[in-house]
Amino acid sequence: MMRKIVVFIVVLALTSVGIRYYVSLPKSSNSTLKLYWFIPDGMRAEPYLFNIYEWAREGKLPNIKKLMDRGSYGYSYPNFPSHTPTNFAALLTGTYPEVNGVDDGPMRAIGKPLDAVAVPGFRSTAKKVPPIWKTLEDAGMKVAVISVPGSTPPEINKGVVLRGRWGGWGADFAAINFETKGDLSQRIKQGRAVHLFFFGPELTQYLDPVSPSGWYRAPKSYSPPEEVTLTGWGTPVYAYIYDSTNDKKTNYDRVAFSLDKKSVFGDIQPGEWSAWQPIVLQWKTSEQTIPVNSDVKATVIKLGPDGFFRIRLFYNNLNRYIAFPPEAADIMNAYAGPMVDFADNFPAQLIYYPEDKRTFEQEATMSFAWHTKAVSGIVQKFHPNAVIHDIYTPNQMLTSKWWMGAIDPSSAAYNSTPPKTREELWNEVKDMYGELDTMIGAIIQNAGPDTYIVLSSDHGAVPLNIDVRLNNLFARKGWLKFTINPKTGEPIIDWNNSKVIYLKMAHVYINPNGLAGNYERASGPAYITLRNEVRQTLAELTDPDTGQKPVVDIVNWENAKAYLQMDPDRAGDLIIANAPGYGWNEEMTSDLTVFSKPSVTGYKQAILSKDVPGMWTPFIIAGPGIKKGNFLGNKPFTLIDQYPTIMKALRVAIPGFVQGKALNVFE
Repeated sequence: MMRKIVVFIVVLALTSVGIRYYVSLPKSSNSTLKLYWFIPDGMRAEPYLFNIYEWAREGKLPNIKKLMDRGSYGYSYPNFPSHTPTNFAALLTGTYPEVNGVDDGPMRAIGKPLDAVAVPGFRSTAKKVPPIWKTLEDAGMKVAVISVPGSTPPEINKGVVLRGRWGGWGADFAAINFETKGDLSQRIKQGRAVHLFFFGPELTQYLDPVSPSGWYRAPKSYSPPEEVTLTGWGTPVYAYIYDSTNDKKTNYDRVAFSLDKKSVFGDIQPGEWSAWQPIVLQWKTSEQTIPVNSDVKATVIKLGPDGFFRIRLFYNNLNRYIAFPPEAADIMNAYAGPMVDFADNFPAQLIYYPEDKRTFEQEATMSFAWHTKAVSGIVQKFHPNAVIHDIYTPNQMLTSKWWMGAIDPSSAAYNSTPPKTREELWNEVKDMYGELDTMIGAIIQNAGPDTYIVLSSDHGAVPLNIDVRLNNLFARKGWLKFTINPKTGEPIIDWNNSKVIYLKMAHVYINPNGLAGNYERASGPAYITLRNEVRQTLAELTDPDTGQKPVVDIVNWENAKAYLQMDPDRAGDLIIANAPGYGWNEEMTSDLTVFSKPSVTGYKQAILSKDVPGMWTPFIIAGPGIKKGNFLGNKPFTLIDQYPTIMKALRVAIPGFVQGKALNVFE
């Protein structure tokens, strides 16, 4: 503990005075790379529409083809509720949630209030058994982990961890949009979706411009210039909005960005990006505010001739406080530049204006560029025996607004999409898969002949046609009481007088005596009666436009382990699965509409995935002793079989808690 305190004090002192330095880390005693496990988030792969193996045979994915020729390949299907943290826990432990404990992302727990997340599924401490990197380290290997959910706080002592996504550890600075406030209609439309994971920091801020003041040699404007203070993570960036056109019309077309109103680090038009600018951000912990050296990059998403603005600041996703050891961030920033981990945010922010699609694509390109360069950086600078590497951009693309609804025939929007538009969007999706293939090429180049290269993913994605607002349904029945904040569109729940609520991703909580305070399982006749009424209401729910029932399964918490392999202590009173095309929506509205059009066209949550090919993922393993050119067939296998397969290949003892079985891939 004393060593950690000393390191923290030194890092804090260096960061406070703005010093940046780069060091080298020692090699492991055996620096041979034995495993590179690449796990792109949301990489759909199946034999019908996203047939990546056929694309590879056609020459469109040459590096995936190399792995197919050198190894074995097939398909996996995700665990229920088919959500990222649950599936990564399955991949990384070889177990179902009944063993690893990760039922979902935002998990509630017995004895804790329902109005806050009790167990964050993206946090490493959510797992009840150790992940593969801990087991490999115990076996004497040095492991590097890049952007993998569930990897922070770090669980290893001698390896490298770079930004485990959303683990609630370190100074994690998300990108922020800034938009003209106006009448707040757009803010109200977003409601809680303006917040990171619906309950965290704001991802979009709504502001009104003011008259500029204090600018030194400001750009000439042919209309009265405007100024906006863009404050993200405690540090302001000043935006000077002006009209560079001498056309005798009000025609705002450029924005200049500055940290001090004296020097400008970007003077750009809509669609352009500034260069990276060093910046000191403020990381607020429960005890103090810590200055953190970072970088910021600005873009103008949309700028109207009348001065309407939509501006985005993207912050370097990697710093000394979200890396282990801290100096690993300095090394990777020096090697690969500021980190662009993935495009957009969650919930998605780049879905409201046509110009948002362009910004998404630009961020996706930057994301792939960084991660591709990071492959060689992590191998050459840290000399690990094993690398586990994730990139989130594929998920962001396939679950965004712009693509899935137009390219998948099962989408309600498919037939209304012009063929030329569909072809263009398909090409964009296939270009994204090409970027993944390029990353695999970099992995092959940095791997020796004795390295096992594994490609897999946590889940696929399918079209989302209809949002089902279950909490509006429960409010109609009188079981849920809430009001709406008229300025933000966010709900205010009356927990004392509410008996039933749906909480992500697949859980309904029920207590006839009210849901306030620390949640305990109810019992007795009143509870059984109410739960049966809720079950019946859900089972009878029917889409008035299609006649289809969105609920395909309802499981009591007592049966969560037997039927869904879930941890019953972290499950709701009812666990519900939705039909493909329908998605549960936690948000509430004053009009109590149950069925509505979603803001995105792709998703993956709460689907029973084994018989839904769009949810399937690839699995390829290549390396010594692996059958070559060995197709495992079109029948998918569970994610938990990948872990023991990899461990068997590495000749590392498989822990007794592992539920998966090694696949038939060995010569």
